[in-house]
Amino acid sequence: MADHAMEEEVFTGKIDWALWRKVLVFARPYRRHLLTLVGLAGLVAVCDVLLPYLTGRIVDEIKARGRDADLLRYGLLYAGVIAAFAVCVMGFILTCGRIATGVSYDIREAAFSKLQDLPFAYYDRKAVGWLMARLTSDCNQLSRIMGWALLDIAWGSIALLAVSAMMFALSWKLALVVLLIVPPLAIVTRYFQVRLLLTSRALRKANSQATAAFNEGIVGVRTTKSLVRESRNLEEFGTLTGAMYGHAVANALYQALFLPLVLSICAFGTGLALWRGGIDASVGALSLGVLVTFLQYAGFVQGPVQELANAITMIQGAQASAERIQSLLDEPVTIKDSDEVVRDMAESNDNGNGNDNGRAGVAIDGHADRIESIEFRDVSFEYLKGQPVLKHFNLSVRAGETIALVGPTGGGKSTIVALACRFYEPTAGQVLINGVDYRRRSLHWLQSNLGMVLQQPHLFSGTIRENIRYGRLAATDVEIEEAARTANADEFITSTPKGYDTSVGEGGNQLSTGQKQLVSLARAIIANPQLFVMDEATSSVDTQTERLVQDAIERVLEGRISFVIAHRLSTIRSADRILVISGGRVIEQGSHHQLIRRRGHYYELYTNQFTHEHEEQVLAEEDARAAGATA
Repeated sequence: MADHAMEEEVFTGKIDWALWRKVLVFARPYRRHLLTLVGLAGLVAVCDVLLPYLTGRIVDEIKARGRDADLLRYGLLYAGVIAAFAVCVMGFILTCGRIATGVSYDIREAAFSKLQDLPFAYYDRKAVGWLMARLTSDCNQLSRIMGWALLDIAWGSIALLAVSAMMFALSWKLALVVLLIVPPLAIVTRYFQVRLLLTSRALRKANSQATAAFNEGIVGVRTTKSLVRESRNLEEFGTLTGAMYGHAVANALYQALFLPLVLSICAFGTGLALWRGGIDASVGALSLGVLVTFLQYAGFVQGPVQELANAITMIQGAQASAERIQSLLDEPVTIKDSDEVVRDMAESNDNGNGNDNGRAGVAIDGHADRIESIEFRDVSFEYLKGQPVLKHFNLSVRAGETIALVGPTGGGKSTIVALACRFYEPTAGQVLINGVDYRRRSLHWLQSNLGMVLQQPHLFSGTIRENIRYGRLAATDVEIEEAARTANADEFITSTPKGYDTSVGEGGNQLSTGQKQLVSLARAIIANPQLFVMDEATSSVDTQTERLVQDAIERVLEGRISFVIAHRLSTIRSADRILVISGGRVIEQGSHHQLIRRRGHYYELYTNQFTHEHEEQVLAEEDARAAGATA
């Protein structure tokens, strides 16, 4: 996570226009809104320039006519400009909000859609926190750029041009004097904007690190005390808070210096305008009203320059977000339907032969609706190049067979199942369904026919009914309850106050692990899968729940191709074949009785586990007797 934390603080001083051209694709649907925004920004800039001009005209009118000055006319003009200003401000706030909200929605939708298509290998490389940040902070950052940064650039540019044009129209000599402050003002503003951005990022990073250390210190307080690490932990925490203090002081210092320097430059510009304009006014070359207008323009120049510098800094600051979002969107989808499959599916749907929105597999042999066999033919696989997990693996499974996979951790058991489900594809060799390479069939069809029950079941926020229906969204309440009875989950569900409408909580935290496993099993059952996978499904549950799960599994596996990864070997004695996997190869296979008779690796694993479980049972009985005697 430290690497990801470092990545969040990337800042580059250059704008990558090629990158922004890609990202700005998300702004295309809002072209009219963007043009409206530029138009409103221009009108606001014109209003900003007109107000000082009208003020100067009022001064000249009063000076020339005294009490007879026609202030009503100027008052109405002034009020009209202010009203137009207010309407435009309201308009660009609404328009910016529409653009920012729409772009944020579109980026999130595109990113989430991409995440749905990416293979498991991508999630192996990316942490959940990294992906969450793409869909939250990075999306927000880019959506702000599309709206507010464009507004700042449009308003700042038009306002600066308009005020310069007005000043040159009134007095080109005085305009040159006033505009002398623009270069130093731009340099100072740009310098401080970058420093403020860098120090605020460093401060946020240091704060995150200190918060994480504080959290670890609280959670691990027992470990800390048992290892007498208090003084060392305090020293390490002091280093983090010291860094945070330094960044906070630097940020506060830049903030404290920035505004006085900007105001000083503007005051210098106002002084120049007053000096040069005062001389011209004293000899009659310039009216008093024009001098007042120039004085206001000299103070006004600060705003556009500051907004332009801020917008450029904002774009540069958001460039890291743009790179990360674009890298996600550009990530190649390595596991997908081939062009041939897509074409055949389209033809099948056009001919009215489609089934259940693409569940039907488009097959070369014309018999894809049922999975009759799965064959691994000389399959090799590696997650990382040069580090093989499976080597020349061969296996043929027929419908109705249950294959149990056992062996040491890292031997390749889960990889075999993942390849069968096409979560990954072989590095070499083929996986065939009904004799046809499964890359020539519909990916959606295959994975729509999977049923999986994992070691750590995951439930979604909602009710028990909604979680079971997640396996087949069109399922009726009667079918849901039937699936729950098949999974032996009905008894505990109906014992809850709200039954099937009981909320499971976030991640199912309102249910026990065993209850979550039973609901997860019912969810898999209701999908009526042809390929069933049990991955250590009973290793985290108590003995009573294990019996319920095992009883349900024996009914469910009938007539299906099933893969069972098991740690408790007693649960797989009824499997048709047991494969002992080690180092990516099958070192033994056969039924439970066949492998026991051979007295090989499986026999050793089974007897060791049986002995260990027997010892635990004896110790538990001894403890129970001792507790009874004490009572």
